[in-house]
Amino acid sequence: MQFTLKESTNHKAYEYEADGKRLAEITWVEQDGTMTMNHTYVSDELRGQGIAKKLLDEAANYARENRLKMRPVCSYVVTAFEKSAEYDDVKI
Repeated sequence: MQFTLKESTNHKAYEYEADGKRLAEITWVEQDGTMTMNHTYVSDELRGQGIAKKLLDEAANYARENRLKMRPVCSYVVTAFEKSAEYDDVKI
């Protein structure tokens, strides 16, 4: 599964699309060296396959590569940060 980095003036996202339809995404606002993780979505047909974690892993790798920190706001990211030390190096 290939995720695409999308950038606009007000946010960034990793997305997965198939047949022109967005099926999964994780979005954030980047400011002052911090990625505020504000939304995670996985379509019903992809749920239960670990897609949200793969999206978060991709975003965490982006943070590491760009020397950014991540602030969890989205409930999925908040829970993932609480459950695992895997993201301790990037979380605020």
